[in-house]
Amino acid sequence: MRAGETEEIQKTFGRYFKLNLIVVNARQEFLTALSGVTDPERKRLIIGELFIRIFEREAKKLRADYLVQGTIYPDVIESKGTKHADKIKSHHNVSGLPKFMKLQLIEPLRELYKDEVRAIAALLKFPKKLLHRQPFPGPGLAIRIIGKITPERLETVRAADHIVREEIIRAKLWDKTWQAFAVLTGARSTGVRGDERSYGETIAVRVIEAVDAMTAHWSRLPYDLLDKISSRIVNEVPGINRVVYDITNKPPATMEWE
Repeated sequence: MRAGETEEIQKTFGRYFKLNLIVVNARQEFLTALSGVTDPERKRLIIGELFIRIFEREAKKLRADYLVQGTIYPDVIESKGTKHADKIKSHHNVSGLPKFMKLQLIEPLRELYKDEVRAIAALLKFPKKLLHRQPFPGPGLAIRIIGKITPERLETVRAADHIVREEIIRAKLWDKTWQAFAVLTGARSTGVRGDERSYGETIAVRVIEAVDAMTAHWSRLPYDLLDKISSRIVNEVPGINRVVYDITNKPPATMEWE
């Protein structure tokens, strides 16, 4: 999860829906299962399987029989492909699901695009804060880390991501972007710290604009904003000495790096 996200979700469910939200911290189980894994497809499949098994375990305690997911049509297209397009990647909530499940799956939004989902939410008078919430991948920060996933690398990308979001919000551009996040690229480069040589990691900043999630364009952020983001990341996040800005549209790139 991103910095402060669990607490934010708890507050949201308590404030707007008055639901009995149960939070399960399965961090160590996921870290153990993903230890040493670098292939992005394997990451997604491992996360999808473990997600269901943990959900089944917790659902059993409550005698629950159903799993309701917010799967949307772009997830299905990219995961399974169509007669017009190949499979792109396994979304954890589609192809990443195990073949055998104890829970009955319900996906009311499966044939809708993101903009259509938001239109329905507006008709249902969802709070604006939820209506314009940026998409966050099911596998979480695991697919925003290129290479091995460790607690230390998670903290690095989480800290950089927090800076990206904070500065874009301060610039009052958050609602004008579809997604804004940081990626730990796994690339190392030479830098300077004081008068000494450093050899640190590279953070990529990805900010995009989209409507239905099928296509996207990179955001033309002001240079002074990019400067603030870059300066803060290299000065506040240990081990980072270079920041790059991703200016690739979808297609050919996907929203996420993995």
